[in-house]
Amino acid sequence: MNSPTTDQVPFDAHRRLLFRVAYDLLGSVADAEDVVQETWLRWSAADRGDVENPRAYLVQIATRQALNRIRSNRSRRETYIGPWLPEPLVASVATPDPADEVVDRAERSETISMAMLVVLETLSPAERAVFVLREVFGMSHDEVAQALERSPASVRQLAHRAREHVQARRPRFTADDAEQRRVTEEFLLACVTGDLAALTELLTPDVTLTSDGGGKVKAALRPIVGADKAARFMIAIAHEAAQLSVRFALVNGTLGVVGYQDDTPITVALLDLVEGRIAQILIVSNPDKLASIAVIDPPEGPT
Repeated sequence: MNSPTTDQVPFDAHRRLLFRVAYDLLGSVADAEDVVQETWLRWSAADRGDVENPRAYLVQIATRQALNRIRSNRSRRETYIGPWLPEPLVASVATPDPADEVVDRAERSETISMAMLVVLETLSPAERAVFVLREVFGMSHDEVAQALERSPASVRQLAHRAREHVQARRPRFTADDAEQRRVTEEFLLACVTGDLAALTELLTPDVTLTSDGGGKVKAALRPIVGADKAARFMIAIAHEAAQLSVRFALVNGTLGVVGYQDDTPITVALLDLVEGRIAQILIVSNPDKLASIAVIDPPEGPT
């Protein structure tokens, strides 16, 4: 068996970080994987004699490649049918090994929720990059400045604007798994039984429902705002989806559900809670964004 090359060792040590940075900037698994591959090609071809910090150097390459893709993706977003949501990262909620639970907690602490990714879509590319590198991965202003080829002073300004923007649009406290599961179960029960009153009671008056079908499956072409409209929409699609097997899963680190038809994932749904009530419903049904989701066994939710 061949031993890893000197090129591969530092790159492989930071591969997961590079994927997470690229995914958090792009909201796409395929694009993030492409960025990681592009980063490897540039890393392996570069003269690294003066590279003192491989991690910072690799993050710099990945960030710049991701920003280039953000700009090139704009035209595709303009022709996208209906609302665009990030591609979900889905994992099983089962963690039978205590050691796995420690890793799980560490990974979840670094994971940006779907609701947060939606907020980050409203930032400029530079603000988003600064927020991700600084707030999520804890890089210094100087490290971020080097990655973006900006001055530390401009990075501080971008970081301040990004934090203010995000704080204005996100609740300060998030629900724990127990509350998330309880509300999700009540939500699903109200949907499948057609209990409009119970479902409406679970929603905030100004709840927003966003469904991403990409023009390939049935979905609302615009976000639905308001408890009554959102509840009626959910009851209608729950009736149509009555034959799906629904299982709990971690969706970008938050407890959500995946709907399967046989062994094929059909939809991913996530509820964003504020003080125990549902303020946002995110539904991804575009099959292109569900292709990387595996069958989650054993079932962890209502069927």
